[in-house]
Amino acid sequence: MSERIWTAALVVIGDEILSGRTHDRNIAQVAEWLQVQGIRLAEVRVVADEQDRIVEAVNILRERNDYLFTTGGIGPTHDDITVDAVAAALGLEVVVHPEARALLEKYYADKPGGLTEDRLRMARVPAGAQLIPNRMSGAPGIKIGNIHLMAGVPHITAGMLDALTGTLEGGAPLKAETMGCWTAESEVAGILRAVAKAHEACQIGSYPFFREGKVGANFVIRSTDAAALADCAKDLRDALEEAGHSAIAGGI
Repeated sequence: MSERIWTAALVVIGDEILSGRTHDRNIAQVAEWLQVQGIRLAEVRVVADEQDRIVEAVNILRERNDYLFTTGGIGPTHDDITVDAVAAALGLEVVVHPEARALLEKYYADKPGGLTEDRLRMARVPAGAQLIPNRMSGAPGIKIGNIHLMAGVPHITAGMLDALTGTLEGGAPLKAETMGCWTAESEVAGILRAVAKAHEACQIGSYPFFREGKVGANFVIRSTDAAALADCAKDLRDALEEAGHSAIAGGI
């Protein structure tokens, strides 16, 4: 596996996310899936159902990351414009993919109305695109270059991610270890800084919380190197306990 760090970005598309009517659950599952593939989710944008905004996000993020994923906006309604926006960003025409059409014809064969013009919209792709299988609802996801267009419905997105498992080139999967302390992170900031400096192959994140009337923090150590991760975790645990802070494995 390569030592290179492979990155991805995610564009979450939909007015319903920005309005608060729908709570996004795709960011976490995409991030977790990417880590297993040896790819790090580097940035996320939430964008309204406006073509110019989607085009802008797509063009910026696809250029500075190895992969770009989008969720939402590939359904049958008039505001599902992700395909049009991605095609515009790439300077491509939108066409009906014959395999996608066949899949939809089969899926809707025994359903009221059959394959209507609205449902056929889900077979539209940027010219030259490949399909991402969707075992849940018939309508496939879309792959074009380093861009992957997926559904906004989380369980359908999960199925599309499963279909992509093992197909993307990545580096070593990122491993993590968590420990927690009942202490304000400001009290241990110096310790975290010193340990992070001594272990350059690792990243240390600090996540404060207030619970049971007390302040505390969880520290997450991440690395692609299992040995380096273990060494860093040991040094952090020892440093915290030497300073009088009990470190709780697995976090609080």
